[in-house]
Amino acid sequence: MTHRFDPTSLREYDIRGVVGKTLGPADAYAIGRGFGTHIRRAGGTRVAVGWDGRVSSESLRDELIRGFVETGVDVVRIGLGPTPMLYFAEATLEVDAGVMITGSHNPAEYNGFKMVLQHKPFFGEQIQAIGKLGAEGDWEDGEGTVSDAFVEDLYVDRMVEDFGGTLAHRIGWDNGNGSGGRILEKLVKRLPGEHHLLYAEIDGTFPNHHPDPTVEDNLIDLKKLVAEKNLDFGIAFDGDADRIGAIDGQGRVVWGDQILSILAAPVLKEKPGATIIADVKASQALYDRIAELGGKPVMWKTGHSLIKVKMAETDSPLAGEMSGHIFFAWRWYGCDDALYAAVRLIEAIDGLGGSLTDLKSAMPELVNTPEMRFQVDESRKFAVVDEVLDRLEAAGAEVNRTDGARVNTPDGWWLLRASNTQDVLVARAEAKDQAGLDRLLAQIDDQLAKSGLVRGPQAAH
Repeated sequence: MTHRFDPTSLREYDIRGVVGKTLGPADAYAIGRGFGTHIRRAGGTRVAVGWDGRVSSESLRDELIRGFVETGVDVVRIGLGPTPMLYFAEATLEVDAGVMITGSHNPAEYNGFKMVLQHKPFFGEQIQAIGKLGAEGDWEDGEGTVSDAFVEDLYVDRMVEDFGGTLAHRIGWDNGNGSGGRILEKLVKRLPGEHHLLYAEIDGTFPNHHPDPTVEDNLIDLKKLVAEKNLDFGIAFDGDADRIGAIDGQGRVVWGDQILSILAAPVLKEKPGATIIADVKASQALYDRIAELGGKPVMWKTGHSLIKVKMAETDSPLAGEMSGHIFFAWRWYGCDDALYAAVRLIEAIDGLGGSLTDLKSAMPELVNTPEMRFQVDESRKFAVVDEVLDRLEAAGAEVNRTDGARVNTPDGWWLLRASNTQDVLVARAEAKDQAGLDRLLAQIDDQLAKSGLVRGPQAAH
C-alpha cells in the first residue's frame, strides 16, 4: 500500500492543509504509518496523541491512531487540549514521541499535525521523509495498543507549582474559542487576583473572532473588556495556545518581543550572562535590553522548531518570536507554551513593580510596521531574497543574513525574508521616527522593484 500527500501539506515545521482539499483522513492514516515507522526505527514504541477543538480533529485522530496501531506503535491518548499540553505529556509520560492534531492559528477549515520525537522537534527533511515513506509504502507492520492518560490536572499543577507571583492583579483573558479553554478555566482558579474570561468555550468554528493575537484587530474584544472593567491588563492566546498576546491597562498592545524583554529580566537575574534568543523580526530594542540586563542576545531564524534546536545548542533558558511563541527551558521543558508564558509574565510583572502599563510606557518609543506579508510565486520567493542580498552586499550595506536580509541603516533596520510555510515574502521595518520609517520602506520597495515585485497586497497570515 502506498500514499501520496498533497505536496503543499508537507510544510517545514508541520503537516498542514485545508481539510477536504489538501488534507484528509487518508493522510492522517499515512502519517500514523510514516511517523510510526520513524518511531519504531528510532527504537521507540509509544506515542502520545492530543487534538484541538476543530470540527475535523476527531476524524483525523481516529485515522492517525489506526495508522499507529497497524505500525506496531502503542498510542496514549491525552485528550482535547492545547498544543503545549501535548508537549508536556511527551516530556513527562513514558512515551517516545508525540503528535498534536491542530490547525493552530489558521482559519477553521485548516488542520494539521505537529510532531515531537524523543524530546526534539520533528521537522524539515524529517517531514519530507514521511512523504517518501508513504510514496514507497515503506512502513513497519505490527499491532499496537490504545490507552488514555488524563494529564489536564497534572499540567495545571505543574504550571503553578513554583509560581512566585504575589500581587492580586485584575486580568482579562481572551481564549478566542481555542483549545486552551478548559486549561485556562482551571489555571485562573489557581492564580491570585480577579480573572475575567472571554470565549473560554472550545469551538472549532471560531464564532467570535479569528484566533491569532498577533493581529491587533483580533484583540478588539479584549481591549473593550479591559476598558469596561478597568482591568490591569489582558492576555490572549491563539487557536492552540502556543502563542501569546497581551495588552496593557490602556489597551496598548504589548508585542511578542516586548513580552520577551519583560520575561528576560527575572531569568537573567537568576541566570546571569545567559543566552536569550529572539527571531530576526524582533525589535533592536529587545536585543539592547537583553545586553543591558547582562545577557547575551542571539538573533536567530524564525520558526519554532529552529528556535528549539538553537536553544538546546546554546543552553539558552529563554527564547521568543515576534509571533508570540515564547520558549522556557529554565523551570520548563524548552517548548513554546503560551499558558505557561502567561504565568511567568504575571510573575515577572510582579517582580518589576507590578504594572504592565508602566513597563510598556518605559519602553523605547520606536516607529515600526507590523509584519507585512505579500504573495509571491513559490518558485521565486527564495530567489528574490538572494537577489536582494547580492545587490545589498555589492553596495556595501550592513546586512545580517541569519534569515533573509536584515539591513541596518542610520534610520533603523528593515527585513525581507521568505516564509518557510507559505508562498509569501515577509517584510518589517523599524525606525526612530516616521520619516525614517518612510525611508526604510522606500528601500524595501526599491529592492523589490529591482526584482520585478511590488510590496502588497497583504497576504493572509
